[in-house]
Amino acid sequence: MTGRSHVVVLVAAVVVIFSEIGDDQTIQVLFSHAIPGGRQQRQVLEVISVAFEVPQRPIEEPRRAGTIEDMDVERYLARIGLDSMPSIDRTGLEILQRAHLTAVPFENLHVYHRRPVSTSLDWSLPKILDEQRGGWCFELNGAFASLLAELGFSVRRLAATVLYGTPSPIPTHLTIEVSLDRPYLVDVGFGDSFIKPLPLDSAGPHDGGIGEYAFVEAGETTTLISRDENAETTKHYRFDRKPRALADFEEASVYLQTQPGLQWTESPFATRLLDGGPDRVTLLSDRIKFRRNGSWIEEQVDEGEWANHLDEWFGLTVE
Repeated sequence: MTGRSHVVVLVAAVVVIFSEIGDDQTIQVLFSHAIPGGRQQRQVLEVISVAFEVPQRPIEEPRRAGTIEDMDVERYLARIGLDSMPSIDRTGLEILQRAHLTAVPFENLHVYHRRPVSTSLDWSLPKILDEQRGGWCFELNGAFASLLAELGFSVRRLAATVLYGTPSPIPTHLTIEVSLDRPYLVDVGFGDSFIKPLPLDSAGPHDGGIGEYAFVEAGETTTLISRDENAETTKHYRFDRKPRALADFEEASVYLQTQPGLQWTESPFATRLLDGGPDRVTLLSDRIKFRRNGSWIEEQVDEGEWANHLDEWFGLTVE
């Protein structure tokens, strides 16, 4: 069968499946993951766009540089502001976590602007190291876990269900367990959250660097919670200890990119620690917030100034 015939067959399948939906964003994200090579993707999407009368969005060519096999550890350490390898212990792990949270922002700009992203290291490492950008949990924790493993830490990636609002039908968060003298939970891809490794073999409470955190076990699952100064409890996410591969999170990545009404595609944001924390800067669609010495202040941001704040505080450009 010729390449053109493949395209015709694929388009026919799409017409059958999506004739009742007409969801061009879902189609494009799914095809960006399913069809190798930009030329075939563009052929298919061109026909889809005509059939459904929807605008095309650009499809990125797959990246090949920067995989874990040829990771430049010194370059990654330099990216997060470190000029030498920390010790392989809890102190070194905290140094790495804080450094990553400071240098690599948690942000949704690619997803917000409907640029398909992947869970693969072929995607996340060039984005973080070459483009000097940030990302969400699949990119940040995925890459950070690989760095930790390359440095000599014992690492497993865990799947978590976020518990804000109505939980999603599938786990949509990637977090990290690191085994040293005891197991620790580490996360550099959950926004304004704990900034120190948390011992997983103890319920706590534990000092998370920005407040008190604890674990609640129920059967084979563990829930991360925090308590504020008024003893109010917040549930953050629920996870099990089963090790996962990056490919296991691809379904969740596509779901978050295509499910209507989620924060990822509704409003742009970026956030990072300042100077190792606990101070933080967070840029939202209409304001910028600073945590200084435990207190938050915020300023309104005009649409025309948003890109300037993004560049000044995060070193990023608008997509």
